Amino acid sequence: MSVFLDFFLHAETHLRTFIEHYGVWIYALLFVIVFCETGLVVTPFLPGDSLLFAVGALAAQGMMEVEIIGPLLFCAAILGNTTNYAIGSWIGPKVFHFESGWFFRKDYLMKAHAFYEKYGGRAVSLAQFMPIVRTFAPFVAGVGSMTYRKFIAFNVLGAALWVGIFVGGGYFFGGLPFVQKNMKLVILGIIIVSVLPIAVEFVKVRLEKRQPT
Repeated sequence: MSVFLDFFLHAETHLRTFIEHYGVWIYALLFVIVFCETGLVVTPFLPGDSLLFAVGALAAQGMMEVEIIGPLLFCAAILGNTTNYAIGSWIGPKVFHFESGWFFRKDYLMKAHAFYEKYGGRAVSLAQFMPIVRTFAPFVAGVGSMTYRKFIAFNVLGAALWVGIFVGGGYFFGGLPFVQKNMKLVILGIIIVSVLPIAVEFVKVRLEKRQPT
């Protein structure tokens, strides 16, 4: 856990070290990280928002080409989300066919399908900005049989905004002396803001459960 926390808070330092040792292979590494973080439900712990900001900051310092890294990570996010959706779409019909059961139940699948047909587009785009949730949202959309045309449209929108805002933010603000001197605090602030919606929703659910029916 301490290793992952250290990478989260010192992403720029670790990326700088990798660039110094391996050069252009940094592009392949970042593609794999973003693809796995968005495309595999077993890797929600990988860095996302803080990593993109650090990447933008390094690009502003001339250590990477923003013209390359921006489109590259955009494609990685789209491919990751699409892979996650495909896995959910493939698994859903196979394991959610039971009429009754503790977890894999057909009515759960139907409810998920109805939810994503009504709210799923916005959910896919907004989830891109929420750690952990962005890893599971495409999978659940696939399980719920959300139509692919609807999914891919909001997938592209969410990925474009996510990469554009965080890489762009790092590129335009990461070069400022104040940000460079306090990069650890900036990264910590990004992490806190990213997980805040999850914390708020968790508290709301807990309070609702305590209220009498």
